[in-house]
Amino acid sequence: ALDQAFNQTRKRETKIRGILLSNPANPVGNLLSRKMLEALLKFAEEKNIHIVSDEIFAGSIYGENEFVSIAEVVGSEDFDKNRVHIVYGLSKDLFLPGVRVGMIYSFNENVLAAARKLTRFSSVSAPTQRLLVSMLSDTRFIVEYIQTNKKRIRDMRDLFVAGLEELGIKCTDSRGSLYCWADMRNLIPTYGEKGELELWEKLLNVGKINLTPGSACHCIEPGWFRCCFTTLDKDDVCVVMERIRKVVGSRTSCG
Repeated sequence: ALDQAFNQTRKRETKIRGILLSNPANPVGNLLSRKMLEALLKFAEEKNIHIVSDEIFAGSIYGENEFVSIAEVVGSEDFDKNRVHIVYGLSKDLFLPGVRVGMIYSFNENVLAAARKLTRFSSVSAPTQRLLVSMLSDTRFIVEYIQTNKKRIRDMRDLFVAGLEELGIKCTDSRGSLYCWADMRNLIPTYGEKGELELWEKLLNVGKINLTPGSACHCIEPGWFRCCFTTLDKDDVCVVMERIRKVVGSRTSCG
């Protein structure tokens, strides 16, 4: 798949600089294995390109699978560290989108030099830094918070997916992130992006449910939707399912 994408892009006379990936993946929610990360690193070295790994959901995982950062792989094997760059932020794992804090982790001095210059125009305020240093220095709190958060995400994910399954809507087997990837291909009025957007508009305007259509996530197969379940309370799930049922016409009701 990597070779095919690379060759097709080159045929369009586009110069390829690197591979962008999210791990855990957004919107599907799967985790990249160590073997897959090794394959990506070997491919990048072969093609002389870089890898930018977005690991903003690294602490929001659940299930039995273990999250493996590309930093662990590049640090344990004989790979070129200068071509690997990791981005992270506090908005997901710690639910602090308002602080607007992001990080770049790289061994490449050119990338770091450019990042340092950019911080002059997008620096984190002193009050925010003081607050975050105090919070992140409390190791016990952070460990307990992440553990509790993982459990709550898993519980909400299981509850939400079970509700969709009662409506005949299946989801991919996700392992991380704050979303589930729902298969609504059988519910779109016509096969194609137009039919997908028609269902999205109906869910929004009639059901008052705002899901993200797959086309907004560059999904090439129409009928997939990203559902964010972490903004809900448990009591909200039944309400959401009833609204979806009203739109799609399922006779199954939420108990």
